[in-house]
Amino acid sequence: MADQNSPDERSLRERGETVVESSPEDEGVPKESRPMAVLTLMQSIPQGLADVVLNPTPSALPGSGTLQQMANGIAGWGLILALVAVVIGAVTWALGSHSQNLHHAVTGRRTVLVAGGAALMIGAAPILINFFFKAGTGLH
Repeated sequence: MADQNSPDERSLRERGETVVESSPEDEGVPKESRPMAVLTLMQSIPQGLADVVLNPTPSALPGSGTLQQMANGIAGWGLILALVAVVIGAVTWALGSHSQNLHHAVTGRRTVLVAGGAALMIGAAPILINFFFKAGTGLH
């Protein structure tokens, strides 16, 4: 098999670099499109290019304070809407139960639960985002 190697493959072997052998699936595929070219290219990329760093700094861009205030305001509106939904859902649930209307009782109960879940998600959103960001920065 050594006598069938191309000059490029021999020079790679002499330098100690990885050469991918042909497999039966490679038959009929031109040599230049085989994985060896990709491996050679990947080995020639300097390691310094692969070191990308991300340090999120909210104050690095203009308008960051306004964006933070807007996020706080939207979260506040969301909590107010969740409170209104809980009240409406509770009233619907109570009236549906009192009038023996199963559909309204179930709809009211579902509204209360969904509004409670929305309030939970609004409150937990910063914690969840920070958790996943820190989990992502811990990957190597």
